[in-house]
Amino acid sequence: MKQEDGGAKAQAQGNLNSAPKAAIPPYMKAISGSLGGIVEASCLQPIDVIKTRLQLDRSGNYKGIAHCGTTIARTEGVRALWKGLTPFATHLTLKYALRMGSNAMFQSVFKDPKSGKISNQGRLLSGFGAGVLEALAIVTPFEVVKIRLQQQRGLSPELLKYKGPVHCARMIVKEEGILGLWAGAAPTVMRNGTNQAAMFTAKNAFDILLWSKHEGDGKVLLPWQSMISGFLAGTAGPICTGPFDVVKTRLMAQSREGGELKYKGMIHAIRTIYSEEGLRALWKGLLPRLMRIPPGQAIMWTVADQIIGLYERRHLKMAEL
Repeated sequence: MKQEDGGAKAQAQGNLNSAPKAAIPPYMKAISGSLGGIVEASCLQPIDVIKTRLQLDRSGNYKGIAHCGTTIARTEGVRALWKGLTPFATHLTLKYALRMGSNAMFQSVFKDPKSGKISNQGRLLSGFGAGVLEALAIVTPFEVVKIRLQQQRGLSPELLKYKGPVHCARMIVKEEGILGLWAGAAPTVMRNGTNQAAMFTAKNAFDILLWSKHEGDGKVLLPWQSMISGFLAGTAGPICTGPFDVVKTRLMAQSREGGELKYKGMIHAIRTIYSEEGLRALWKGLLPRLMRIPPGQAIMWTVADQIIGLYERRHLKMAEL
């Protein structure tokens, strides 16, 4: 009888170990991402303004990152470095909520129903799907407004075409139609899809490799550990997607006010920039992107990991008892 009881206990323990782990619900991922986005936007907006100005600089007015930043501060005031903060912060908050939530939903589709594990291919596809969704639903219209505001020089409202985010959006719709808010959608989809496929896969890999952290194990990374994983995960995307980002910015910045559009689409823009400005122009603004995106991911994941870790510790562990 004792042997039978021991065998039954061992079998039950084996079934418990082989059972799929409880998953973190998508809404918790969405909440963690949105809070991380607020903190990130507040810290890194000046770098985004400098990146946009460098990408739009065809005549070589700015000699580099430092010169661009000091020129803006000297000629337009320090506040100009936070131009477009309202749409940027709103866009980051909504974008990260959608990105984290939709990625969790896509991953649930690709997970093995028995083990609860997801393959690297499934993780890549989930990240790409989340990137495409955020690009079409949130990123493109918000970045069109942000870039139009950032390319304006000066702080005097009466001299600016666009008086603010809402006025800017209304003017674009009035002059260019509703689709004007989705200018540059194709390169944005390619950029964000590729970025998120790489980022989610890399973040999971670095968590396992560096800290032996697996999703759902109840282990909460220390803030500095999340910062390192997030920073490393955020470096690959900008290098791979530089041309898409430059083309996106050029397509979003142009308007029909002066007549015909210079760039007819993504492929035409790539060819035109390459023929007129050379291959390196397709990676304009790469350094400020590397100065903004990896630190931004470090900040976002530091906040998100703490929230998700707290949920894992309080709810998932209790569910296992």
